[in-house]
Amino acid sequence: MRVIGIDPGLRNLGWGIIDTDGVRMSHVANGTCHSTGTDLAARLLSLHTQLTEIFTGYAPDTAGVEQTFVNKDGAGTLKLGQARGIAMLVPAQAGLSIGEYAPNKIKKTVVGVGHADKTQVAHMVKMQLPGVVITGPDAADALAIALCHAFHARAGNTLSAALARAGA
Repeated sequence: MRVIGIDPGLRNLGWGIIDTDGVRMSHVANGTCHSTGTDLAARLLSLHTQLTEIFTGYAPDTAGVEQTFVNKDGAGTLKLGQARGIAMLVPAQAGLSIGEYAPNKIKKTVVGVGHADKTQVAHMVKMQLPGVVITGPDAADALAIALCHAFHARAGNTLSAALARAGA
């Protein structure tokens, strides 16, 4: 199964793709989409175009997206929410199922601690995907989202299979 993780951002939208086969996971690609343009609509369109190209090139099977947390700057949170809309729209246009994960859940899944910093997250991504070259902090976060989604999808599939065997 090919999994894409997306770390929404209006300036920098991180993405990371892994392949998973049971418990085996391998790195495919990672990067950051940088918005261009002066107004919000142009910036969102540039993110949509870039992310669509990634989906066309790598053909993921499922997607994980980080949930937006609300901070003190309401206008900034709203703009981030609009970028997150693009991060949700592109996988939906490709017909994919999308998992949504809170930042603390991603960190707890990948690092083991819900309040890990970016350095710890990047380190654990490198441990779980040996040989990976991470292109930046947003890409590292996106790979962590992909790992989290792969783990939870695998756990859900295992539960579904067990329930099917039990006749439930």
